[in-house]
Amino acid sequence: MTDTNERLTNVVSELVSRETENPPGREANVAEYIVDWFDQHGVDADLVERPDPDRPQVAARVGDGDPAVVLNGHVDVVPAGDLDNWSHDPYGAEIDDGKLYGRGSADMKTGVALGMLATVDFAAAFEDGDLDGSLVFHAAMGEETGEPGTKTLLELGYGGEYGVVLEPTNMRTATSEKGLAWYEISVSGDPSHASRPDQGTNAITDARPVLDALHEYDATIRQREDELVGQAYATVTEFEAGTKANVVPERAVLTIDRRMLPSESVEDVDDEIDEILTSVEEEHGIETSWERTRTYESAAIPVDSHLAEVFRTHSQSVADVPTTPWGIQASTDVRNFVNDANIEAITWGPGDLAQAHTFDEYVDLAEAATGYEVLKAALRDLFETED
Repeated sequence: MTDTNERLTNVVSELVSRETENPPGREANVAEYIVDWFDQHGVDADLVERPDPDRPQVAARVGDGDPAVVLNGHVDVVPAGDLDNWSHDPYGAEIDDGKLYGRGSADMKTGVALGMLATVDFAAAFEDGDLDGSLVFHAAMGEETGEPGTKTLLELGYGGEYGVVLEPTNMRTATSEKGLAWYEISVSGDPSHASRPDQGTNAITDARPVLDALHEYDATIRQREDELVGQAYATVTEFEAGTKANVVPERAVLTIDRRMLPSESVEDVDDEIDEILTSVEEEHGIETSWERTRTYESAAIPVDSHLAEVFRTHSQSVADVPTTPWGIQASTDVRNFVNDANIEAITWGPGDLAQAHTFDEYVDLAEAATGYEVLKAALRDLFETED
């Protein structure tokens, strides 16, 4: 194992072994380790207690020239779930046949580790005068639940000309991404004893036309398509009703996951949901209400942006990754760069997004090491060629 591979493996192992599940949000467990790690490697890093002092973030800046490139990652992970479904300890960071297993190994503590190593390595290059530029590092909180971790870091001044969100993309360069919005829809009924069901109004029964209308809506919007990120979707993902087996339920609540294309705005989707439910109410005489509970806006930059071209070139040269323009179908914090801070940004990183949120999640360590070589080459290109 080369020195770089060993360093990377050690850092990924340390990050994965520290549980940072969100919810509830235990990012401090890793944030404090990262600050200490930077201190041991001669880099001053800030423990940022906004937006939540109990869930600190980390930011660092090395170099003082232009351009400034931000390497962004989040340290929260989704819960591991039923441990009986794991054949490897989700927080054991076990290595088997070149793969490191554990929750967050792919999504996205390997990306965070790449950012940490690059920050230290390029700090030395800037200090020696070999390169001109600056590198900003983010270890953000709350990405998995749409909280303003990255947005807050950018607002606090930890920004730059370019941003790279180090999510797993198999080293393909994503210049656009889908957005998502979660809608909680309530259907009202009138409770009664199940021995007298006609006395009440069954909310589950009244939810049927709502489900039918949403099914039709999904079929309609699937015809909307973006060249890079694919189709729009509206998927019913949760349904909850009833308080007891012998009580006609007074309320049914369902959730839809609405995947938005870059050409769609959340305000337009709000209007679509409202129009669907109004139509169902009028046709079937039922009562509904809705609330958008989470929003990740879609985002896009030109496919021929300088940043994207640099990363496509080096991903192809080092790792034989296709240079075809591409978009990611998931949602990431790249939206905070593009939409909120007007920063040219991409989503790029080693690892397979299909591993995210799965049992026995893993990252291929050889691919991660190759990804670090690509990242270093791309950063050198940006720092050497930019005026």
